[in-house]
Amino acid sequence: MSLTDLVRRGDTAGVALTLAGFTPDLRRAGIPALRELRKEFRAAWSGSADAWTALLIAGAGCHTAPSAAAEWLGSPAFEDRAGWRNPLLVAVVDAQPAAWREEVVARLAVRRAPGWGWSEHFPLLEHLVHTTGCPVPTGDSFVIQWMRERARPERWAHALDTLPPGRDLHARLAADPFTPVLAPRLFEVDDAAAELEGPWVARDDTERWPSVLARLAADGVLDRADLVDRCLARLLRGGRPAEQRAFLAVLKALAPTGDEYAAHVRTLLGMLDGVSTAAGHAQEVLAALDAAGRLDAEVAAEASRTVLFRPEKKLVRAQLAWLARAARTAPDRAGPAVLAAAGAFGHPDRALQEAALKVVARHLPAAGPGVLAELRAAAEQLDPAHHRRAAELFGAEVRVEVYTERLPAVPRPRPVPPPVAGAAELAEELAAVLAGDTDPVVWERAFDGLVRHAWLDRAVLAEALEPVLRLGTRQDLGLVAEAAAGRTTADKAAELARARHHGPLRFNWTTSFDAQIAARLEEAVLRLVLRPVPYLLATPTLSTGAIDAGVLVERLAGYEREGVDAGPVDLGQALLRVTPTADPAVLAAAGRLRSEPGGRLADWLRSGGLPHQESVLLMPSSGRGPTGRRRSPNRRLVEQSGAVVDAVLPPDAERLVGPVHAQLSLRGTWWTPPALPRWAAIMPGHREETAARLLERFAGGADLDERGAAPLLPLLAEADGPAGLALHLAVGYGLGARHREDRTAAVDALLVLAARGDLDTALLGREAGELVRLGAVKPNRLADALRSAADTGAYGTVWSVLAAALPPVLAEAPPRGAGELVAVAADCARRVGARGPIPAVTAFAGRGGGSQAVREAAALREVLAG
Repeated sequence: MSLTDLVRRGDTAGVALTLAGFTPDLRRAGIPALRELRKEFRAAWSGSADAWTALLIAGAGCHTAPSAAAEWLGSPAFEDRAGWRNPLLVAVVDAQPAAWREEVVARLAVRRAPGWGWSEHFPLLEHLVHTTGCPVPTGDSFVIQWMRERARPERWAHALDTLPPGRDLHARLAADPFTPVLAPRLFEVDDAAAELEGPWVARDDTERWPSVLARLAADGVLDRADLVDRCLARLLRGGRPAEQRAFLAVLKALAPTGDEYAAHVRTLLGMLDGVSTAAGHAQEVLAALDAAGRLDAEVAAEASRTVLFRPEKKLVRAQLAWLARAARTAPDRAGPAVLAAAGAFGHPDRALQEAALKVVARHLPAAGPGVLAELRAAAEQLDPAHHRRAAELFGAEVRVEVYTERLPAVPRPRPVPPPVAGAAELAEELAAVLAGDTDPVVWERAFDGLVRHAWLDRAVLAEALEPVLRLGTRQDLGLVAEAAAGRTTADKAAELARARHHGPLRFNWTTSFDAQIAARLEEAVLRLVLRPVPYLLATPTLSTGAIDAGVLVERLAGYEREGVDAGPVDLGQALLRVTPTADPAVLAAAGRLRSEPGGRLADWLRSGGLPHQESVLLMPSSGRGPTGRRRSPNRRLVEQSGAVVDAVLPPDAERLVGPVHAQLSLRGTWWTPPALPRWAAIMPGHREETAARLLERFAGGADLDERGAAPLLPLLAEADGPAGLALHLAVGYGLGARHREDRTAAVDALLVLAARGDLDTALLGREAGELVRLGAVKPNRLADALRSAADTGAYGTVWSVLAAALPPVLAEAPPRGAGELVAVAADCARRVGARGPIPAVTAFAGRGGGSQAVREAAALREVLAG
């Protein structure tokens, strides 16, 4: 029976016996058949466990070159399938020359370890290291595999005799000759931190790697001084917080003495600039050394220059406490201590500035007048709230600045570039769209370009589009491109147009906006196949999506000259986009149109176009939202009665402008589809209506931690039409969104609305305050967003918003994080010179207590009192 037949049968004993009788030439001759067999097993998911083991053994015996043998043994195909513990495999490998085995070890040891779990071939490597006497491999991969193997529960240990005796990690490592060689390396291997948290079967921390390493150092198995050096060096190197926590656990388990830490002061100072956990430990150790008189006085100042600019309040307060203790216990250090503490005068947190000012005030008498000049200079960084106190302490002048609100320039819509000139340029633009370019202008120009160039010269267009269509992008504009290139039959086009619920363009999660876009694409495909048109009517003339009324009149006049009729969906979209006009010349030109679509446009323009809808607050509901999940009962939503128009709109457009409560569900899908920028360009003169129909999406960014809808907010802010309750609620949800990039988009929208004079700060404030009160928006997120808006120079705008938001927030027991919101309000009020009490703030400040909210409310009360 041939070797391959034995492998197929899974006859491992037969394979080993056959290999024993093979000459080197016969072994090499069998390799091609074995490789084909491996390929066959993998492709067909065939081969029993015994067959895979037999294949592994056969390849290990046939490869006479160690490099090829290592490639075979290290193949991913065998990682989870082969019997690595089979004694016959060990026997076949052991029969090879010692030099062959040593090189196989060297090559396999550097192969990347699996992303998780144990490496199945590690026991074989370990066996070979022991039997050949070769040096222990120290590569990163081998270290990770060794750590995992030693942490493996004993009941899952391999059958080879290489595992050190012992029922736990400490016993195994203590008896392991690899330990002195490999344990020091784990501080240098990038992926070792994750392993340090194990083994996962440990009953408590005393059985995990950090404690076990410390015990091995105490036992003399490992060099304690070397471990301390390596651990501190690894912490100084930095890394992700999880990594740093793992190595910090090792350091704490080693518990270095004061002498050991004193020998690493420069390393500890460097750690102050790392992740907060490592920095906090270094700060604590340095402060203890300083209290014991083991540091130079300059070290505290050097540490302060690093720590006092960190955002973590705990670290800054601890540093100020260190400086205060140094000044109190050694009066001769008072001068350097107060100057170091003054470094916190520039901290963005006003409360920390105040804490630093208190430290300076307490120890200024001992510091003497020699420090006043430097303190006056440092005091220029203080918040205006502290200027009066700084003047009293340092003799500094109180600066009175005239506040000026700074808002961004009012954005102007950009004209859409002319139509795409050539087929080659169109192919490039289409490729960008299909590759993920979400710019609505690029999408619209590509859409129009396909229709235009199919009308001009379909053969030239088909040739230019061939490289793009070769990629098989049969979605969105890809379907239009297929039709424009003549690749779509009439039957397929008709089938696509009939797919009203499911098809290439419509899914369970299709929104009303997606349905309108799908209707345009479906109609375009059908017209390209049956009745082409020279261009689209609904292509915008401005970046917002708007169409100039005169341009639309001229487009329809061109249709009449060419003798083509307008597509109902294309015309309906154009009507939703056209900007109303009172220009007599445009209205007269529209009246001269003779086609039925021309008459509809003329009537539409004379009537003022799509009427605006008013949003009415819909009381909180616990029904199902657009993702099929239950809505938060704390949401504030709106409803609209729907637009009443004389013109007949196509079904999808009519649904889009219909009652808003009909838009709030998506047929029970669990997945929230991405919000597309071109949604905002469908009704560019009706941003309130768009916001109302997307309000569930904006709310999901705050109370469901979803992402993606808020980037539409700046587009809506730049669009036209009234900005009512729905748009202000959308901005409120955006300011409280879970993800920072979404909050940034909401800040941009707020500033644009303010710059355009469209922001009702009282309305936004009341709604944002109610969202916080109901729990739909977290106050710390709202505070972060409003602080960002204020820092652009819009302190007056933000103050007006917060002045209306605080009463509902403070009316009852304020939620956690409300203090941050009040702190932003106090800062803004102080900068703009706001005056006049807010009863809710006054009453809350009078409650007393030491919470941040009460302290900041008291500070705000004082500011408003003048």
